[in-house]
Amino acid sequence: MHCVVDYIVEIGAVWFSVMIGLIMIPAMFGLSLGVTSVYIQILVKILEWATLRIQRGHRDRPTLPVPAPLPNGLIQREGGSMEQEMGELRRYRTQSISRGEFALSDSFYFYRKGLESIVDDQVTQRFSSEELVSWNLLTRTNHNFHYISLRLTVIWGLGVIIRYCVLFPLRITLAIIGISWLVIGTTLVGFLPNRRVKNWLSELVHLMCYRICARGLSATIQYHNKNNKPQKGGICVANHTSPIDIVILANDGCYAMVGQSHSGLMGVIQRSMVRSCPHVWFERSEMRDRHAVTSRLRAHVAAKCNLPILIFPEGTCINNTSVMMFKKGSFEIGGTIYPVAIKYDPRFGDAFWNSAKYNMVSYLLRMMTSWAIVVNVWYLPPMTRQEGEDATKFANRVKSAIAHQGGLLDMAWDGSLKRDKVKEEFKEHQQKMYSSMVVGKKARNSQEPHTESSKS
Repeated sequence: MHCVVDYIVEIGAVWFSVMIGLIMIPAMFGLSLGVTSVYIQILVKILEWATLRIQRGHRDRPTLPVPAPLPNGLIQREGGSMEQEMGELRRYRTQSISRGEFALSDSFYFYRKGLESIVDDQVTQRFSSEELVSWNLLTRTNHNFHYISLRLTVIWGLGVIIRYCVLFPLRITLAIIGISWLVIGTTLVGFLPNRRVKNWLSELVHLMCYRICARGLSATIQYHNKNNKPQKGGICVANHTSPIDIVILANDGCYAMVGQSHSGLMGVIQRSMVRSCPHVWFERSEMRDRHAVTSRLRAHVAAKCNLPILIFPEGTCINNTSVMMFKKGSFEIGGTIYPVAIKYDPRFGDAFWNSAKYNMVSYLLRMMTSWAIVVNVWYLPPMTRQEGEDATKFANRVKSAIAHQGGLLDMAWDGSLKRDKVKEEFKEHQQKMYSSMVVGKKARNSQEPHTESSKS
C-alpha cells in the first residue's frame, strides 16, 4: 500500500514539475518553448488527413450520406431597395399602375421576404455554432457520424483519450492556478499605496495570470499591427464571440474591465481585482441607469493614467462569423476608440458561447476538451468622432472597420434578438417605408399641378 502511495506521489511531483518548468514559468514571462506550435502543426496534418479520408470514403461508398450544405448562401437575395424590387414586380402587370397607388403585386414582395427569413434566416443563425466545412474529429461537431474506416475510428478514439485524460487535467490545473494567483496577487498588491510601483505590479500580476490561463486553453494567438495597441485613457472596442475574449486580449496587455458586479466566486475575483486596478463594476440597479454608467466611464477615460477600458459593444456573443449592431453608449463617452478584430479558427474548437444552450460550466468544459484555441487579433488604427457625426454613425463606422479586417459579415441587426423579440421600431420602419411609397408619392403627385400652376 505504501508503495502505491509513494508511486502516486512521485507521479504527481513529476507532473507538477513539468507543468511549472515547461508551461507556467515561460507563460508568466511571455515566453514560448515552441511545444504548442508543434502541437498545432501536428493537428493540422491529422485534420487534413481525416478530411481527405472522409472525402475518399464518400467516393468509394456512395451509400454514405453526403454532409448537408452550409446554411450560408442558400438563397440568392436581391440587393436592391424595397422600391426597386416592387418596381420589378409591377413591370409584369398587364394594366399599368400610376405611381403612388397600391398594387396587389406588392404583397408578393413581403411574401418573398418572409419565406427567405424562414428558409435562410441571416440573424438567428448567428446565435448557433459556426458550421464546419469538414469534420475536426470532435464528436459534438459531427452528430451524423458514420463509420468510414478503422484507421479514422482509431484516430478519433485516441483523440478522445488525449483530450479527456491528458489535456483536460492539465488545463483545469493551470486554470485553477491562474485564477488563484490572480485573486491572491491582486489582493496583496491592493495593500500597497497608490504609486507607480503598485500600478506596475498590478499590471504584471494581471499579465501573468491571463497568460497562464491562456496556456490552460492551449491558446495560439497571433497579434497583428501591435503599433495600434490601445493606449491609456482610451477605449478598446472589439467584436464578441466568447467570454475568453478577455483572456485573449489581456494576454498582450492590461485593460480596465467593465461589467456588472456578481456574487459567489466571480464576486471574489472582481473584488480582488478592483483593489489593485481601477476596474469599473456596476451594481444591477446602476446598469439600468444609462447616465450613471456613462458618467463613470467618462470619468475613467478623463484620467489619462488609467488603463484603457475594454468594451464589447454588441452586448452578447456572436458565432465568429459576423459582427452585429454596436450599442451607441460606448461611443458617447468621448475620447479615442481603439478597434480590435478577433477571429477564431473553428477547425480546432468552437469558441462561441451559446448561452441559451450551455451554462458557463458546460461551456468551459467544452473549451478545455477541445483540441486548442487558435485565434488572430488585429489592432486597428485609433478612431475618433468626425465633425457632425453622431454616436450611431460612429459606432457603425467602427463596426464596419472591424468586420472588414476580421473577414466577418457586417450586420445591422441588434444582438439582443438572441433573447428578445423584434422591436416594434423595426416593424414600424418597414411600414413607413412602404407607406412613403404609396401615400407619400400620391401626396407629391397631387401637389405637382399646384406647383406648375403657381409657376405659370
